[in-house]
Amino acid sequence: MALLSQFWSGRDSWLFVITLAIALIAVHRPFGDYMYRVVAHKKHNVVERGIYKLVGVDASTEQTWGVYARSVLAFSAVSILFLYLFLRIQDKLWLSLGFSGVPTHIAWNTAVSFVTNTNWQAYSGESTMGHLVQMAGLAVQNFVSASVGIAVAVALIRGFAARKAHTLGNFWVDLTRITLRVLLPICVLATLVFMIAGMVQNLSGGTDVTTLTGATQHITGGPVASQEAIKELGTNGGGFYNVNSAHPFENPTAWTNWLQIFLIFLIPFSLPRVFGRMVGQNRQGYAIVAVMAVLAIASIALTVGFEVHGAGTVPQAAAAAMEGKDVRFGIPNSATFAASTTLTSTGAVDSFHDSYTAFGGMMPMINMMLGEVAPGGVGSGLYGLLILATITVFVAGLMVGRTPEYLGKKIGAREMKLASLYFLVTPALVLTGAAAAFATGNNSTALNIGPHGLSEVLYAFTSAANNNGSAFGGITVNTPWWDTALGLAMLVGRFLPLVLVLALAGSLARQKPVPESEGTLPTHKPLFVGMVVGVTVVLVALTFLPSLALGPIAEGLS
Repeated sequence: MALLSQFWSGRDSWLFVITLAIALIAVHRPFGDYMYRVVAHKKHNVVERGIYKLVGVDASTEQTWGVYARSVLAFSAVSILFLYLFLRIQDKLWLSLGFSGVPTHIAWNTAVSFVTNTNWQAYSGESTMGHLVQMAGLAVQNFVSASVGIAVAVALIRGFAARKAHTLGNFWVDLTRITLRVLLPICVLATLVFMIAGMVQNLSGGTDVTTLTGATQHITGGPVASQEAIKELGTNGGGFYNVNSAHPFENPTAWTNWLQIFLIFLIPFSLPRVFGRMVGQNRQGYAIVAVMAVLAIASIALTVGFEVHGAGTVPQAAAAAMEGKDVRFGIPNSATFAASTTLTSTGAVDSFHDSYTAFGGMMPMINMMLGEVAPGGVGSGLYGLLILATITVFVAGLMVGRTPEYLGKKIGAREMKLASLYFLVTPALVLTGAAAAFATGNNSTALNIGPHGLSEVLYAFTSAANNNGSAFGGITVNTPWWDTALGLAMLVGRFLPLVLVLALAGSLARQKPVPESEGTLPTHKPLFVGMVVGVTVVLVALTFLPSLALGPIAEGLS
């Protein structure tokens, strides 16, 4: 009881977060430099050359932004079709465990979910999917969908770094290298650590691939420990057990809880170093990671604070907001996990977000509404934040009456149209989807009515459109309408912004860099960091405040 009281009081939370921050600072530079070498060097190893030959790719040929985008879309389309068919015919495959083929609407939803790096689950993994589908279908997408996000981020960086160029690299080379040289090695190492920690590694259970980078679900022979490792790497949700990282087979101890959060943040927080190296100004990378850190620290502090204080009749009567939380982790560490997985596009959960206090449950929603840029999903967080930095430069230029420039590239009408469209896609999907659910009566599947019921519906579409994959809970979403609607939100929310990012990269690459002058806004100083943070928060507030006011804010004030 004394140990539980210590967790509930929050006295351990600072040590938990401080050691996490120290670990991330320690790996930011060396791991970022390693990823830079992976994407920047021209030499290919034997395995990579074999893959290029097998699929008919000329690794020496670079692609324009249009060809790069078509390659991404073609690869993803084939992946969705293959995974859909795989799920539908699993009863005819080896290691099906006697399960029937996955129903049409769930197969559609699941195929889109894993190919978009969302890993939203409208089913229970251990009672729906056979081992072959889990390992050869879902796990593979955990890796390659995460690689796609990193590849697109690298392509955007090349656009900033290029001088009157027409190409952004080669998608197939980026995809192969990132998968083989970044995600797989980390996942194998993490698997060994998780096995030592007590995770089960066999063919009768499985963990998640959400924490590492959103990468994969099972790697080295079974669905449990390796899947958890991949989950952390790829920042994906989706696991063998529906209770996800709250299950003792997936998250056995408090230190594995810490390790999962570390793995969730590892790649997204290291990618700004790659950005700095590729544009030739490390200080630009430090500015971007500083924006991520400010937003992340604020979010974690608010989430933990709202839960520790337990605002509400029941939490106050019980002297703690422990409903839906595991006594192994307590309130501070559970709230930190919730903030971490929604600040990224992970979607793993070690507690029940639907049972959080009104304002505590609001914070994971806000994290996703920010665009998951602090630090965000693997790749998607960085390119989302670079879009926001571009908008910030434009706003600052208007304020002082100068032509906006970022890293020597002029931000004109074309660039701002692409950046604005990028920002508007997700809010349009979230608000339209939630409105459609209420208009068609499908909100009746929510467990609650009133503001909390609205929060459940709003969270579902926010998670899907942002490719997060976590669930608020308290709502039944395994119906044909919900599976179709959320599948469309995941599909459009992933690939339309991705095309806009590549179009922006192509536009920037064609420009000749403009020399800095006295009127150039320094984009590596604290002032710019503060401006990007402010623009991010203001844009989200203007977009989502009305819906939040009707949901969690109304519930909290009542």
